[in-house]
Amino acid sequence: MLRGSRPLVALLLVAPPLALHAQGRCGGDRAGSPACDTVALKAPFAATGWKTVAFSHFNVQAADYRREAAYFGALMNWKLMNDDGSRAILEAGDAGAVVIRGGFQAPPPPAPTPADSARAGRGNRAPRKVAWDGFCFVIAPWDANKVKAALESRGLHPVADNDGKFESFHVKDPEGFDLQIANTQRYSGGGAAQAGAAAPFASTNWKTTWLDHISFEVSNYKEEAAFYKALLGWSSTTGDEGSQDELHMGEAGNIIVRGGNPSTFNGNVPPHRVSIGHVSFGIAPWDADAVKKELDSRGLTGRADTGGKGEIHTN
Repeated sequence: MLRGSRPLVALLLVAPPLALHAQGRCGGDRAGSPACDTVALKAPFAATGWKTVAFSHFNVQAADYRREAAYFGALMNWKLMNDDGSRAILEAGDAGAVVIRGGFQAPPPPAPTPADSARAGRGNRAPRKVAWDGFCFVIAPWDANKVKAALESRGLHPVADNDGKFESFHVKDPEGFDLQIANTQRYSGGGAAQAGAAAPFASTNWKTTWLDHISFEVSNYKEEAAFYKALLGWSSTTGDEGSQDELHMGEAGNIIVRGGNPSTFNGNVPPHRVSIGHVSFGIAPWDADAVKKELDSRGLTGRADTGGKGEIHTN
């Protein structure tokens, strides 16, 4: 796990092979209890029959988009493809792209709780300055008119977003997260790269080789999982654990859908709460000690995370 000197989304940097394995909240004595019900929800609509064939890009909003772009450009060696004065588009190696736009304003802090008081004096987190608030996947087969009709027939409200040969539609998932569905992975936004903010440190020599997984945090994980299975053809990998469902996103990687179990709601539907908690990318070259040294030398905090599979040098 990597947590930078500024509050981004947490990153996991991994080496192949790494099978997705994540600890949920329903192990041990809680397994099989009513609060950890593992029965999947019924699909919200008829399956589309689409296959997810690639990941295209993440959508990110930042208080200072150029500074954010410079950070990832230096840390991950991502190439700046376009900067139009309001957003930057970075090529994330072989994994796809990241579109970082400006204008983020942090929400007001929540009211303090007793737990906050108990943590007083243990250090405070820096204010949040960024949100990863959307993602885009490539589907097949693609016919823009048929895709639009399929979305409308399922009660979604597609909004076209095209860029030359790149065609796509935006829709909202059950908790309001921005989902973009496209015909191709390549998204450049047109225009040309321009000089941005200064790099915060020396660039690494890493190459991002694939998207390993996304940690997707929601209020009702069963509802979200059922939606993506029906719409994009995603499937469970290890099965519903009771607090999360690990899904295979076709050929795009994996996603851990985490959150509340509706068996505990007792008729009180919680407010929507959806975010990307962390993203895991595979990088090369990989040497655990060398990667840790590179992070330390840049003032970052790298914490080993093997998904419960043992010592990092054996993974």
